[in-house]
Amino acid sequence: MVKVGIVMGSTSDKMVMDETCKLLSEFGIEYEVRILSAHRTPDEAISYARGAYDRGLKVLIAGAGGAAHLAGVLAGVTTLPVIGVPMSTNLMGGLDSLLSIVQMPAGVPVATVAVGKAGAKNAAVLALTILGLSDESYHQKLVEYKESMRQAVLANNEDGAV
Repeated sequence: MVKVGIVMGSTSDKMVMDETCKLLSEFGIEYEVRILSAHRTPDEAISYARGAYDRGLKVLIAGAGGAAHLAGVLAGVTTLPVIGVPMSTNLMGGLDSLLSIVQMPAGVPVATVAVGKAGAKNAAVLALTILGLSDESYHQKLVEYKESMRQAVLANNEDGAV
């Protein structure tokens, strides 16, 4: 069953958001992807978010750049947790996207992660964390993921890697 909805403002965000998709797949989390714009397809974006809970989704992840209103628009019309992934931009390197996503009014929270690919990966990990609150198998995958990161760091101390 699909648990996570990934929405991006345009196809230019796909290369970054593919990092979210890859990691969700590694975790065994089913997801769906939509291209919807807060500015060019607002009715469709709102309809998607309003119906997400009834379709069984548990988390929405929105990647957007520049004005980056997509995550806020989704969060404004759903009760699901929304994670915003700011895209890097030519104008301000993604700072504009980050500030647009993180500065939500009281009562409309958007969990905001780092700009770009690191943020896209962190969005997948945060989604796994949220899902793990009510599903022990997802919690165990998170435990294993964190242990694999720990082991990777410690491996740098072996065989003179440092």
